[in-house]
Amino acid sequence: MKFVLVIPDGVADEPQPGLKGRTPLEAAQIPHMDEVAALGVVGQTDNVPVSLPSGSDVGTMSLFGYSPLEFHTGRAPLEAAAQGIELRDGDWAIRCNLVTVADERMQSFTGGQFPSEMARELIELLQRDQCGDSHWKFHKGVSYRNLLLYRSCGTTAPFTRQTASTPPHDITDQPIAGHLPTGPGSDELLQLMNRSRELFATASCNQQRIASGDLAATQIWLWGLGQRPAFIPFLDRYKVRGAVITAVDLLRGIGRLLGWEVVEVAGATGYLDTDYAAKGRAAIETLSRPDIDFVVVHVEATDEASHEGHVYEKVRAVENIDRHIVGPLHKWLKQQGDYRLLICPDHPTFLRTRTHSHGYCPFAMCGTGVVADGAKSYSESSAAASSFKLPHGWDLMSRLL
Repeated sequence: MKFVLVIPDGVADEPQPGLKGRTPLEAAQIPHMDEVAALGVVGQTDNVPVSLPSGSDVGTMSLFGYSPLEFHTGRAPLEAAAQGIELRDGDWAIRCNLVTVADERMQSFTGGQFPSEMARELIELLQRDQCGDSHWKFHKGVSYRNLLLYRSCGTTAPFTRQTASTPPHDITDQPIAGHLPTGPGSDELLQLMNRSRELFATASCNQQRIASGDLAATQIWLWGLGQRPAFIPFLDRYKVRGAVITAVDLLRGIGRLLGWEVVEVAGATGYLDTDYAAKGRAAIETLSRPDIDFVVVHVEATDEASHEGHVYEKVRAVENIDRHIVGPLHKWLKQQGDYRLLICPDHPTFLRTRTHSHGYCPFAMCGTGVVADGAKSYSESSAAASSFKLPHGWDLMSRLL
């Protein structure tokens, strides 16, 4: 049997005035997702425990069948794994965003989608400035997404699980005061953030950006720190061999730590301009292999649209997922034999707040052995009308498999 999980990241939302009181899922033309609902079951799942911050690190961990209450140690260690960076005992990984802060407000958590080559210049500038400190190591990522490592070098790290930080995408257009790192070791993080302001103010790439009318990266924002998690391999836990298709380092990292193959797709950007059709083709090609039983297809575009407050872009993104990923995948699955197909976001991301939220997400699942429950469409309202409700999102994977 072949298994597929499609994750339209953050697609769950509230009714929108601009959509005549409908959610983006309800307003979108998604015949293929509706077919999954009509052929199978719909329901609700809560992927993010209220004691943890809402984000894809927690939500996808639940979707993959692992309780974040047991396995979650932080977001940055997962992204370090995506880059092949090994964390030793005592080491900490920290997310290092390039952001734009103006008048002490978070103007852009992406530095205006800061270009990767220019980001490389800033990360190298930071590393040169800190080269005398053997503990701090900056690592280049993609665009605004980078990493900072604290190498313990045999000493005790200043951080603990009580060290708190705020994701910059949670405070777009808000004052940064009150959202800066707190707790053990936060003074060191704040020093690095303040030092980056001085270094970036005169950086040549920022001067080029300003001259061309684009946003400059005014500083780094440090958040999501944690240590290496200890996952039970997915094959040992669920007895199927998996692969993941994503443009987001976080998902790549979780996949590698679970023992999945990470499938790279040209044109996958993790943004609204991602190549949806290429992801759909890659999923079919990967599932066609005899050594792969299960494929996860993750699409970030719906979440990005919410973070930017673009309601019509969110509708368009979910329609593209339906047309170019769910449609071709489901057609192929039905032709090849026994299968199960699950569609579920990791968490809600509200257009109103432009940030992740706690709460139930709608899912639809169909395939071999799944008895239809009478649902006609895939949406928040159809899922809420179902009696199929999972308060622990990590239980959904065992239902799929």
